[in-house]
Amino acid sequence: MQYMPEPFKIKMVEPIRITTRQEREGFIRDANYNTFALTAADVYIDLQTDSGTGAMSDSQWAAVMRGDESYSGGRSYYRLMDAGKDIFGYEYLQPVHQGRAAEKILFPLLVTTPGQYVISNMFFDTTRAHVGLAGGRAVDCVCPQGMDSSTYFDFKGNMDVPKLETLITEYGAENVAAIVMTITNNSVGGQPVSMENMRETARVAHQNGITVVIDAARYAENAYFIKEREAGYEDASPIEITREMFSYADVFTMSAKKDALVNMGGLVAVREDQVLSDAIKTSCIAFEGYLSYGGLSGRDLEAMATGLYEGLDPDFLRYRIGQMQYLAARLTEYDIPFQNPVGGHAVFVDAGKMLPHIPWYEFPGQALAIELYVEAGIRSCDIGSYLMDRDPVTREQLQAPFEFTRLAVPRRVYTQAHLDVVAEALKAVKDRAADVQGYVITWEPKVLRHFTSHLKPVG
Repeated sequence: MQYMPEPFKIKMVEPIRITTRQEREGFIRDANYNTFALTAADVYIDLQTDSGTGAMSDSQWAAVMRGDESYSGGRSYYRLMDAGKDIFGYEYLQPVHQGRAAEKILFPLLVTTPGQYVISNMFFDTTRAHVGLAGGRAVDCVCPQGMDSSTYFDFKGNMDVPKLETLITEYGAENVAAIVMTITNNSVGGQPVSMENMRETARVAHQNGITVVIDAARYAENAYFIKEREAGYEDASPIEITREMFSYADVFTMSAKKDALVNMGGLVAVREDQVLSDAIKTSCIAFEGYLSYGGLSGRDLEAMATGLYEGLDPDFLRYRIGQMQYLAARLTEYDIPFQNPVGGHAVFVDAGKMLPHIPWYEFPGQALAIELYVEAGIRSCDIGSYLMDRDPVTREQLQAPFEFTRLAVPRRVYTQAHLDVVAEALKAVKDRAADVQGYVITWEPKVLRHFTSHLKPVG
């Protein structure tokens, strides 16, 4: 596949260090085989996450200089509110310092009885954790096609609507605190959700009096996939598609560190519910700061207001998703398995298939991430059983539906040459795959263990 050229030119560069293999073997050992514990200066190409790691534009940096740092009522806050209301059409938007702050505020207000269920097309790590911390029980309900990494399907991120209806009947609508639609669906490979599926999910939820929440971190990428793949939206702009998507939900949380193209920031928004809006305001003041800054500086608010629009630019989105498609095409050349089709923000390599000799409880996704770092200084992360916290009651190790290694590409940061290095490194690991070892955990915290756990090689 031909590489999609960048719709921008490079104005500033940051040097990155190339280390030796011997150095990297020592670095990952000293990090207890946890890629999060690596020093960033010892990483050559950092694909650990696309969250807050992108490059801001000259327009965003200019907006930073206009930031109003007033404690309350600053003009930067009102500029962000105007942008958010224009794009999403919600009555109340609350800035927070990042997406998990939005989740920390929202879910205790939705989960009002311990043990209530929250159903999602698929939860990501922090969302699942905050449902649990609020006393709820997170239930995944992704469509069957999303569970088959090798077969192409346009909208693998979709909710399984028939199963959703069955779950609501089984649990009782009064015991379902909310339904969460993650767009794009990160845990199954950054896969998009169709407009039809969002509409049907909302219909089922609202017929049963259940609140619909959008986890909106990658809303722009999802809008672009709808434009490219769903009949009837060929001529619609990403912003028009976004407005319709959000019309089907009641609330949204957003990490603005993804599609809003900022290094820090987030939103929690309510379409109409004044009671919920007031409760969010109270929590925000306690946890984040005053309402008009929400844990952010005025310059952060300005950068976000600009980035919300830039992230919806069709030329940018074509290039952005084109990068993933190019890397996927290179991996196809080397017969490296991945979630097909490739998603919007990352390539999810199927480590379970690439390293079939490593059982799930020895974490093949983490093993591949470690080997990729040792091979070429590339940092990635496990999206598999290592990511799963233990059962909160039995403390048994849980098995994930996939054993992925995620290559999350920061926005406007890396070039074609960098992606070629990634492809060549994966091929080198594949050529010696039989020699790759699994890992066991030697220490872990109770929640979100993958950030700080210690591991060691098996044997």
